[in-house]
Amino acid sequence: MSKHEFQTEVTQLLDLMIHSLYSNKEIFLRELISNSSDALDKLNYLSISDDKYKDLKYEAKIEIKLDKDAKTLTISDSGIGMSKDELIKNLGTIAKSGTKSFVEKLSGDAKKDSSLIGQFGVGFYSAFMVANKVEVISQKATSKSANIWTSEGGGSYELESYKKDTHGTTIILHLKDDESEFLEPYRIKSIIEKYSNHIPFPIFLEESKEEDGKTEITNDQINKASALWRMNKSEIKDNEYKDFYKSISHDSEDPTLYIHTKAEGTIEYNTLFYIPKSAPFDLFRVDYQSGIKLYVKRVFITDDDKELLPTYLRFVRGVIDVEDLPLNVSRELLQQNVILSKVKKASVKKILGELKKLKNKDFEAYKKFYEVFGRVLKEGIMGEFENRDLLLELLLFKSSKRDELIDLSQYKEAMGEDQKEIYYITGESASMLKNSPLIEGFDEKGIEVLILDEEIDTIVIPNIGQYKEIPLSPANSANIDKEGVDTKELDEKFAEILVKMREELKDEVKDIKISTRLKKSPACLVYDKEDPDFAMQQMLKQMGQESPAVKPILEINAEHEIFAKLEKSKDFVTLTNVSHILLDLAKLSEGMKIEDSASFADRVNKLIVGSL
Repeated sequence: MSKHEFQTEVTQLLDLMIHSLYSNKEIFLRELISNSSDALDKLNYLSISDDKYKDLKYEAKIEIKLDKDAKTLTISDSGIGMSKDELIKNLGTIAKSGTKSFVEKLSGDAKKDSSLIGQFGVGFYSAFMVANKVEVISQKATSKSANIWTSEGGGSYELESYKKDTHGTTIILHLKDDESEFLEPYRIKSIIEKYSNHIPFPIFLEESKEEDGKTEITNDQINKASALWRMNKSEIKDNEYKDFYKSISHDSEDPTLYIHTKAEGTIEYNTLFYIPKSAPFDLFRVDYQSGIKLYVKRVFITDDDKELLPTYLRFVRGVIDVEDLPLNVSRELLQQNVILSKVKKASVKKILGELKKLKNKDFEAYKKFYEVFGRVLKEGIMGEFENRDLLLELLLFKSSKRDELIDLSQYKEAMGEDQKEIYYITGESASMLKNSPLIEGFDEKGIEVLILDEEIDTIVIPNIGQYKEIPLSPANSANIDKEGVDTKELDEKFAEILVKMREELKDEVKDIKISTRLKKSPACLVYDKEDPDFAMQQMLKQMGQESPAVKPILEINAEHEIFAKLEKSKDFVTLTNVSHILLDLAKLSEGMKIEDSASFADRVNKLIVGSL
């Protein structure tokens, strides 16, 4: 017998499981059954794809045994099993790098935290919510040696060799004194029906019944094992769809919607997709886990193929089951498979179409979905061409004129007859953008401006180009049509001031011009259409890309009182300070930092002194 210490994160997690997460204890059975199902899936796949496993004889099933005298609940499967090293890796450590953030994400809210357990791939440890001791006996398929892993939920576990007749895994839970409810057959049956009814393997419950003084042992199947996705939609109840979702996603919430498709014809396949309410923990990780399981004729192939759906739909959970693929198709060949490519194409169109239906039918529900997954949908604009128009219809935006989110079609409907472009402004803060000097002129003319305050907007939105032949233009572009406004007279009137300001600020700005967009503010920064604006420059920097030094254009409001007084006084000494102060204020309104704050303060102080 050898003793091992748990990884630090496991110890923390076990402590939390044992002392905090009591709101939904029954999920321990869901998690352990799910693990058994995965083990059977993997062995089924190997038995058709790997010569080493092809002659293996076994009955794919899961068994549950209750022993009231010993106070034990035992779950056994005939799946792939684990070697000694795999027991250490899978049960002694949190192997996936992403799951190490699980402990950091825990909020202290028991109900919320318990729903995260399965998502983080640590569902096995939920056994310690109901057991004071757990034994795991496992033998790898094709191996003749077995091992037993034992822990009482402290900081360590023990491991030693064991004699086992068949491959697979047996988990023995020594239940706590106050958890006797899980020794009652009716309770186990209700949990299986709720969470695991459509696991594609039979689950048997061994039950002792006293009748006429005799003990009768029964071993009955207690789930449908029907592969829900292959059933006719008319046979499935709404709660069955939702319960199946929880069993494959390890989520405790109902999904936002489910999409069940049975295709017959040239290509035959079944798909069942779910849109979650909450974001998976690894949604923005490069090493995210695919939420789609691929089956061929009900035989599991893989749950780790990120090509089954495009990356911008990585939040989708569900199953794809194809009839016309060879059972032993290699995972490498899946990406080049023509049939699978057609299934993917049809599935993407179906998912986006159902999201559009949700948006049109229940906008409040769609808004909640969009708040969680809208940023990911935007990624699709970058690489999706076939469904680009459909994706555009799904995007929602904040607006300078409305409090609620709107889509591009609503913006288009509200456009005046003379408006030829859709205007937008990007930055870090919606409140700052709504009060930006850049949109003062738009506000006065009643022109709506889309407010884009997510980092990804600076890259995605310029890539849209146009919507239904209407160009999208940034509000801070120096090339925005001035709608026939002639600034020649103002240029001549303020020529001397412009010359002095250009000379003073020549190292910091590309040019200084009379503005036609400013109404209240004295100045603002704009950019040539070919130049990246400040938000784009920041985004490129975060992406590690070298951005060339781009100078903005300073636009001044010639009708502002500041310039009226300067033009009248010809006080060019004061103009020197004012030029720098106006540039710095314009930077602040853009969310930029003032590089030389000491000089800024000194100039402001001089102006204050001069005004007293």
